[in-house]
Amino acid sequence: MQEPPGRHDRIVASLKTLGLTKYEALVYIALLRVPSATASGIHEISGVPRASVYPVLDQLLDKSLVTVSQVSPKRFAAIPPEKGMARLQERIHDDAEFAKNTLMTMYREQSAPPVADQELIWNFHGIEAIHDRLEDLIAGADESVRIIAHPQILSDDIRKLLVRTAERIPVELVTPRWERKVPAGMTVYLKNNVDLPGELAKAKDMLAGGVCIVDDRHVMVMVGSGDDDAVALFSGSSGFVRFFKRYYTIIIEWARKPE
Repeated sequence: MQEPPGRHDRIVASLKTLGLTKYEALVYIALLRVPSATASGIHEISGVPRASVYPVLDQLLDKSLVTVSQVSPKRFAAIPPEKGMARLQERIHDDAEFAKNTLMTMYREQSAPPVADQELIWNFHGIEAIHDRLEDLIAGADESVRIIAHPQILSDDIRKLLVRTAERIPVELVTPRWERKVPAGMTVYLKNNVDLPGELAKAKDMLAGGVCIVDDRHVMVMVGSGDDDAVALFSGSSGFVRFFKRYYTIIIEWARKPE
């Protein structure tokens, strides 16, 4: 029984989204209509050009969607759809995991802009984008991490990452709150925000943010802590780094003073 044209086209389109070519989809659908068929029979059922049938069958065999009998002439049969679709989905999942892991490796390897771009200042908007970039920056640290941060800047993932990072390099943190156990390689200074005059109190959250210095070579400066108002600047520029290292020195000297 033939599917209505619209339904047939939709099935072909669906199989293409699962990684099949148009001819692969047509051959697989054709084989589902019969117990088995020769290459010549598949050409007649599917409408795929005769010269293309064998290459397409080889591709479907590679994708474990058809089986072949060792008789002459060879006969081919389709794997049941339930198993066939599961195998296609598994291939997509494996390919996606491979692509993600490979691309993340490439991305983390360039945790800072290329040397030729060191004078550039990069900007990020929104707390999620800042969290993502900060995680990459900390994960790529080789020598040290020094950070001043509003609690909202320190997502749970970033807190966990700081703890793990402290197992291999020194980590220094100034923040109003820290609920986790402080590992041996980490120093945490708990300091409340400086009180602002009454007329500036409304700007307190907007001014919240922080500074992260990694390996004394890269700096990320954050202002704001909400979804809409948070912005950040990142650079490896020598002048930018020198300025905020001086700023950090002033803050850390204040943080080290007893209450």
